[in-house]
Amino acid sequence: MIRPLIASLFLFIVFISGCAKKTNLYTSDEIMQEFNPNYLEFQYLSAKGRIVLEESSGKVTKGTINLRAKKDSVLWFSITPGLGVEAIRGMVTSDKMRIKDRINGEDINISFIEMMDRYGLKMDLPLIQNLLFANVPQEFSYRDRLLRSGKYFELTQVREGVRYHSRVGTNHGKVVELSSNRLDDMGAFLASYPTFEDVNGQAFPNKMLLKLSFNSSEGLQNAIIHLEFSRIEFQSEALSFPFHF
Repeated sequence: MIRPLIASLFLFIVFISGCAKKTNLYTSDEIMQEFNPNYLEFQYLSAKGRIVLEESSGKVTKGTINLRAKKDSVLWFSITPGLGVEAIRGMVTSDKMRIKDRINGEDINISFIEMMDRYGLKMDLPLIQNLLFANVPQEFSYRDRLLRSGKYFELTQVREGVRYHSRVGTNHGKVVELSSNRLDDMGAFLASYPTFEDVNGQAFPNKMLLKLSFNSSEGLQNAIIHLEFSRIEFQSEALSFPFHF
């Protein structure tokens, strides 16, 4: 259950050092003038790369990942550990997550409400999409706290009992580090994006290191996922998202 869940979320941690400079607290007007978060714009997207999954048990799975997306509609992925045999296929839509784990013979069909109740993780399609593409996790507003420290903006957002802290690069407007936790300490995740690639004039996070902490029947679980994309393509023609249990 743990491995297909973490594979579907693509979540984790890395520690990126930054320059310690004078921190400035901005007024609302200054925030709107200075802060310009950059959201990835696309209609359809496909990407291919390598993935490494590290579980609390010590088990490590390495393989190839294929990702497809239709903006604000669906995320689809397939993981192949080796020998050309697909191990996991998953699809995330606006209301649920579905996963087919062929190795362990598990089928997962879970709504985001059930996910929060069962695992302590508050997720939805927009948040997962923003995580994958290093977007600011929630829509920016005046109720958020924003500071500037050297080459980064430090953004803190609280939404529906969850706190998000994003470090956003001033040069490209993308998130380089993100941490999130429920205010009741039931679930948390961290994400880091050490490098970006220019794809059709847009900054795309071609490397990601993510950490996820969640509850399960075995107790608190931690998982780490490393992602490195070698091919990213924006497409205007519709992609297929095949999925069957």
